[in-house]
Amino acid sequence: MSKINAVCVYCGSNPGTDPAFANAAKAFGKILAKSSVRLVYGGGSVGLMGAVAGSVIDHGGEVTGIIPEFLTARERPRRLAQELIVTRDMHERKRLMFERADAFVALPGGLGTLEELVEQLTWAQLGRHKKPILIANLKSFWDPLLALITHMRGLGFVPAPSLRVDYLVANRVEDILPKLREAALAVAEAEKALAVPAERL
Repeated sequence: MSKINAVCVYCGSNPGTDPAFANAAKAFGKILAKSSVRLVYGGGSVGLMGAVAGSVIDHGGEVTGIIPEFLTARERPRRLAQELIVTRDMHERKRLMFERADAFVALPGGLGTLEELVEQLTWAQLGRHKKPILIANLKSFWDPLLALITHMRGLGFVPAPSLRVDYLVANRVEDILPKLREAALAVAEAEKALAVPAERL
């Protein structure tokens, strides 16, 4: 059995056109802080990334920001984070985000958020780790992706027996952490580590 001490949040470096997404990011940041769960995220101070990190800090929580050097000018790292790590490239960033988190949450975002989420789903499908992965389907944002996965399964490209991902879906911010904690109860500490080094995946 493992505990959720740190959550990696994938989300947009833009706020999107619907203020509900930024409000949800701030609400989740407050929940993490009040629950003494560290935020691990992409390090930026803009968009939904900035909203969730700023909220954690404003409510007395702890933040680890991890950002590649080439994105520092665009996403403006949040210097108030207790821990800010500047990496050489995206591969190092994603490896450190994985190592420092006990679970993963995808809030709304763009192609980068989608890529990070799908990578974790793929690693889990291949048996590389068993950390909980949750899709925060706020205002049905991820409905197209969930429909695509169902479509892939229906056509035999993602055979149901092999997709042992057991990813979680939450439609409300307040349901995210309880779902992660429940899922973590079934994961031993030893199963949280990558089966092989990230750079060899």
